[in-house]
Amino acid sequence: MFKNAYLQKVYEQVEARDKNETEFLQAVREVLESLETLVGKRPELEENGILERLVEPERFIQFRVSWVDDAGKVNVNRGYRVQFNSAIGPYKGGLRLHPSVSASVIKFLGFEQTLKNSLTGLPMGGGKGGSDFNPKGKSDGEIMRFCQSFMTELEKHIGQFTDVPAGDIGVGAREIGFMYGQYKRLRNEVTGVLTGKGLAYGGSLARTEATGYGLCYFTEEALNCMKNDSFKGKTVVISGSGNVAIFATEKATQLGAKVVALSDSNGYIYDKNGVNLDLVKDIKLKKRARISTYVDTVKTAEYHEGCSGIWSIPCDIALPCATQNEIDEASAKLLVKNGCKVVCEGANMPSTPEAISVYLANGVLYGPAKATNAGGVATSGLEMSQNSLRLSWTFEEVDERLQGIMKNIFHNAYNASKECGVEGNLMVGANVAGFIKVADAMLAQGVAY
Repeated sequence: MFKNAYLQKVYEQVEARDKNETEFLQAVREVLESLETLVGKRPELEENGILERLVEPERFIQFRVSWVDDAGKVNVNRGYRVQFNSAIGPYKGGLRLHPSVSASVIKFLGFEQTLKNSLTGLPMGGGKGGSDFNPKGKSDGEIMRFCQSFMTELEKHIGQFTDVPAGDIGVGAREIGFMYGQYKRLRNEVTGVLTGKGLAYGGSLARTEATGYGLCYFTEEALNCMKNDSFKGKTVVISGSGNVAIFATEKATQLGAKVVALSDSNGYIYDKNGVNLDLVKDIKLKKRARISTYVDTVKTAEYHEGCSGIWSIPCDIALPCATQNEIDEASAKLLVKNGCKVVCEGANMPSTPEAISVYLANGVLYGPAKATNAGGVATSGLEMSQNSLRLSWTFEEVDERLQGIMKNIFHNAYNASKECGVEGNLMVGANVAGFIKVADAMLAQGVAY
């Protein structure tokens, strides 16, 4: 139950409308709970129905994606795009290709994206999209035909000043390339309508590294300011082994930490001597193989089936970079029991509400995803800027801007937590800081938005 009657009313409305969308309801509840101290001080929010409008997407698009596999068989998947909020800029958010994709998942991601994009300080609204298509085991030809069919419908709804998608789980440089090629073919124009593009056709240096690097920049700044500490000498456990996990491993190692574990959807590896990142890159980025093959080369490492066991490994810092709700209450308690002092999120909503309660009750420095993993979309925003300017910045220029953005996100979230009377609660701080900017823009633009 909410203490504030307005918040309770809004949540009950969402629950009644979207009662089967568990991920979306979880995301909405977390944000509304964070706004308890703010809403009572700002009656104009209720007078103008700001929260009712915030939790309802401006537009939700669902469509059929028909494509032909290598055997000549017609396959049908569902495609989605949610254009959640454009109060501060064009819709911006990734495309996810994974069997778990549903209306609930896309809506929760789009809702989170709205506040995340606000935190970056860049003029970007919130959106998200994708399909329940599974790219695993598909040939390049099948991936291309799916992406072309997907974009044939999506192109009707996007544009560089309207909605600018990017990559996400299952959508990397290959998929973005196929989608961008189809967009150009259909629209006969070359614009920055997609981010995460290849360097040869408008992409940005440091985009591949951005989410993982940004996660570590945020974590380092939080450690420095809140604990007078750093990554140096720390043992780190990271879930996942995609771009976010790989480049979080790279940056954490550069900052003096030892990363001892990584995972994929089948299981996890534990290397007490520190993971061999070059080997992981070869396995995951080049060969697209399973993480289990790591132990074929590193005989002293261990491989364990199942993902959740990774949180049983003692560590100082945990960086969940795999998927939503991967850390439950039991895993959170195990982390705390084994001495973990910091949890910062590289994936979207990887901790359940019960896990977050464990972090906060035990004084864990907790960095919520909408703040800590904003480096990817921030650098996508920088890619949009470069496309508009018809310029390319160096890796160092982009990385410097990324560091500045992530440090600002931390300080904005931390300062907001102090103003709300819960100093150090970065979940409340991030939600409040992101919300205020969006809410003020909505108030300024009238009831239309």
